[in-house]
Amino acid sequence: MDLAKSYANSIKKKQNPEKVLSMIKTGLKLQCFKLKKFPDKKIPKSLQYLQYIGTKFILKSLSDPSRTVFVNLLAPVEILHALDLHPLFVEGFSSFLGGFQIEDHYIDHAEKTGVSETLCSYHKAFLGAIEKEILPKPLLAATTSAICDANISSFRHTAEKYNLPLYVFDLPHEYSRKNEEYVVSQLKEFIALLEKSTNKKLDLSKLKDVLQIENESKKYFKLFLKELKTKYFPNTLTAEMFKFMISHAFIGKKETLKFYKMMAEDIKSFPESTGKRIMWSHVLPYYQKDLKEFFNLNEEHQLLVDDFTYDYLDELDVENPLNSLAKKMLLNMFNGDYERRVKTITTLSKYLNADALINFCHWGCKQSMGGISLLRDSLEKNNIKFLSIDGDGADRRNTQSHQLKTRVEAFLEMLK
Repeated sequence: MDLAKSYANSIKKKQNPEKVLSMIKTGLKLQCFKLKKFPDKKIPKSLQYLQYIGTKFILKSLSDPSRTVFVNLLAPVEILHALDLHPLFVEGFSSFLGGFQIEDHYIDHAEKTGVSETLCSYHKAFLGAIEKEILPKPLLAATTSAICDANISSFRHTAEKYNLPLYVFDLPHEYSRKNEEYVVSQLKEFIALLEKSTNKKLDLSKLKDVLQIENESKKYFKLFLKELKTKYFPNTLTAEMFKFMISHAFIGKKETLKFYKMMAEDIKSFPESTGKRIMWSHVLPYYQKDLKEFFNLNEEHQLLVDDFTYDYLDELDVENPLNSLAKKMLLNMFNGDYERRVKTITTLSKYLNADALINFCHWGCKQSMGGISLLRDSLEKNNIKFLSIDGDGADRRNTQSHQLKTRVEAFLEMLK
């Protein structure tokens, strides 16, 4: 039995929530030390730094709960950064439970307490940790009505369990000036709740600084994508999941800007692409052995980017921060009709000269399954091959590995 598995079993055996949390934080501290002092030299320096800051951000959220806010993907975290608060991204935390190889323990516990088996596994792992009171009580929680139908129910349950203030953003499906002002009014309510909870006034100039850092980060990401149109850049499933996390929960942070700067510089030293170029849609099962062999650091079939990292790249109007954040939430490709996401994915795939796209139907996620035919039709009209595979991004027991390997292998062979 390897050390990681042994450590996982030790965590599962602990009954005291404080001891469990202590072991998780110790594991994260050791990982931060390893990533900083002994990084994986096979991946670019920017991805080495990405893994370090992603782990550090989660550790900080767990270590300073009185200044932590539970958030979902589209929550306006820029406001939290301006108030020096730490967002704890639900799916990000569950991914780290998977990294510890203990996600099954909390998923099973959630189901035993009455959580539906068909719920998203990321949310089940999170709710299992909540039920066992592993996560320390945060300052409050904030979620949106968009992107995931599990968000509101999961966050309400968490708020009731921990007796937390909860703010739910109601996002209209269509953009209009009226809807923008409606979301701005909600942002003002959210800020008032944060100010009351922290006894600290929001400094608008600091919020503008955060938005400026976000704009700079997007600028460097676009420079990277411009190079990626023709170049090979070593990538991994795990790196894409880290990008997914920092491009949302930690956008506007100086460390995130540094990563994007590094990545835009790193890609300049890599050669022109010679293999097949593969886009990815939805979460990535980073633990799956065969998929890692197919895509990790593989020039023959290059993993380009995951669509989650490209959901909204428009420049924000720094002088009108609340209206900018309202637009970002309303015009995000994950809000509104699925056609918006189809158009964005198709545009990006064409821009990056993708040969194919793989859509991952994650267990319990209606969004990743419901629009398959629309996405397939749009891509195939543009001569981009399409494959949809079923699996579980969070629960490694819930993926048919042999079947998945056979389908992906056949698809890649067909691309040749």
